[in-house]
Amino acid sequence: MTPSEITPTLAQIFGDTVQGKEPDSWQVETDSLRLLVLLSEDQKWLRSLVTITSAEEAEPFLPQLMAANFDETQETRYAIFQEILWGVFQHNLESLTREDFQSAIARLVTLHQRGLSESFSQLAETQVRQIISVAKQQGQSLETTLQMLDRLYQEGVLGGLEQGSQERGEVLKAWRYQLERLWQEE
Repeated sequence: MTPSEITPTLAQIFGDTVQGKEPDSWQVETDSLRLLVLLSEDQKWLRSLVTITSAEEAEPFLPQLMAANFDETQETRYAIFQEILWGVFQHNLESLTREDFQSAIARLVTLHQRGLSESFSQLAETQVRQIISVAKQQGQSLETTLQMLDRLYQEGVLGGLEQGSQERGEVLKAWRYQLERLWQEE
């Protein structure tokens, strides 16, 4: 791939939202996305970046994000720089094909759209599994575990005392779903 191929490739994906300072930087900014494409000073390496969230917001999910780097993100990676969680793709420009560049951009857009939702789900599932494991070690049944969670919500240990009964009921319904779904696996 050459620098002159980057603008038309980005324009094919994003239309007229592409702003370029050829031959070394491009930016795509839409209502929901900010993507940067940068070349190294010697124009041998391409780096594409998309913002995801603040590093502070991402901090509780760093183990899940690092595991995703290993297993799921393929040619893209999560990275933290200047207090921002980024999706990043880096590649040697000479060996980069247009198709691989398009694929990487699509993957970055997906990382941006997912935000922290998958990391949150993984963390929540891990915590539910820990609750199940402890409950089973103590000889509790599923119903006893649900009753204990209900009591903890009523006392304000989980959730907040300001939660209404309807909101608490919705939360407990979600707990029931997750506990029933995972109870037999643990």
